[in-house]
Amino acid sequence: MTTAQEQRRAPQGPATAGPVTPGRRVATALGAPVRALREAPRRPLGIAFGVALLSLLTYATVRHFVGTSMVDMIVYRAEGAAVANGQDLYGLRVTEWNLPATYPPFAAMLFVPTTWFGIGFLRVAITAGNVGLLATFAYLSFKLVGWPRRDLRAVGVVLVAGLGVWLEPVFTTLRYGQINLALGCLILWDLTRSDSRRSKGMAIGIAAGIKLTPGLFAVYLLITGRIKAALVAGATFLGTFLLGALVLPDATWGFWTKYLYDSSRVGKTEIVDNQSISGTVARLLHTAHPGAVATAVAGLIAIAGLATAAWAFRSARWLPRAEAWGVCCAAVTAVLISPISWTHHWVWCVPVLVLLAAEAAHERSRPAAIRRLRWRPIFGATLLAFLSFGMWVVPHKGDLDLHLSLLAQLPASVYPLTGLCFLAVAALRIRSRRRAAGAPMLSLPRQRSAAPVAETLRRG
Repeated sequence: MTTAQEQRRAPQGPATAGPVTPGRRVATALGAPVRALREAPRRPLGIAFGVALLSLLTYATVRHFVGTSMVDMIVYRAEGAAVANGQDLYGLRVTEWNLPATYPPFAAMLFVPTTWFGIGFLRVAITAGNVGLLATFAYLSFKLVGWPRRDLRAVGVVLVAGLGVWLEPVFTTLRYGQINLALGCLILWDLTRSDSRRSKGMAIGIAAGIKLTPGLFAVYLLITGRIKAALVAGATFLGTFLLGALVLPDATWGFWTKYLYDSSRVGKTEIVDNQSISGTVARLLHTAHPGAVATAVAGLIAIAGLATAAWAFRSARWLPRAEAWGVCCAAVTAVLISPISWTHHWVWCVPVLVLLAAEAAHERSRPAAIRRLRWRPIFGATLLAFLSFGMWVVPHKGDLDLHLSLLAQLPASVYPLTGLCFLAVAALRIRSRRRAAGAPMLSLPRQRSAAPVAETLRRG
């Protein structure tokens, strides 16, 4: 079991004597970035700040000339206005594309504060906020992976915050004013906490209440034996539903009985914007309605992806960074099997790349006599895939998405193909580590000794 996993499993005691009050926890959390910056080596941190600043200035210049509609931010603001003004939430249509509300009523309630500000201010505030969330997402990814060493993590966070804007999923998230990074931070914050926390799973439940896809992480908790956390996630999600039903009963009834199942409200399955496995199947079959074929393929990937995630977690005795492999497999599976996964939903490329970078760094640190060139090419290829903007290079105006050649299918579905390769690499990694340790392929290590259980039963 890795050090990071041990820290999550063990109860986290206070650094000083006395009870750990909520106020102390908040103060510790707020002071953590300052402490991290103080502990970081000065020269690397200074270089990282310089590189990040140059990158962000270049991004701002490109953004100015490319133009950013921040169309999703406008939809969110309209949803908040509908809630505040008592209007029909799912009857609204905004922007030149006549976009409707697609999230549960609970999400629309959270968007109400956006109505307090003008569009111009929101453009700046949400862009800056998303860059901050990118930095937080990077920090949580480093914490999940347990790499690099603690004093260098501030350097890594600064570099990811500055350079990560060029990853296509992040670039598009910023361009549209999306909430993917906020959801990712909620989920990773929950998963990097100790399993002994009573509230573990709550943030995942909130994320699922905003957008249903994060609910798969509750399934991940369940199949990895963290039943209490999974139940907390489920109960929290139920709470978001009840809150929505209490405040917006008509909208809640409409969403859960009608609008949730109307795929036309979300978008077209076959367009290259959709980087789910259903979109890939639709483009391969040259049909706008892939139907049972796409459902069957997505079902098989769901089973394989979740099985790999659980296998990784249960292999912690032999697999370094087992929890990170499990979480990343679950994340990739969630994005793959969703009927619609826009390119910006793939912001999970951040923890995936951090994990692969950690494997590459470990590989490079080995003596030259036994060093193998394996993880560095994998990391490089994955990074290139998320920097490529490949789907946008393919001619896709009008109905061209339905008439792509076999060669054009590759860049058109670059993220699903990369995701499938990642799941395959993860399975091979687990198999290799188990085989090297002489461990059986399918048996699971017991997470705790059976002796205390037997003693309890005997006494009972």
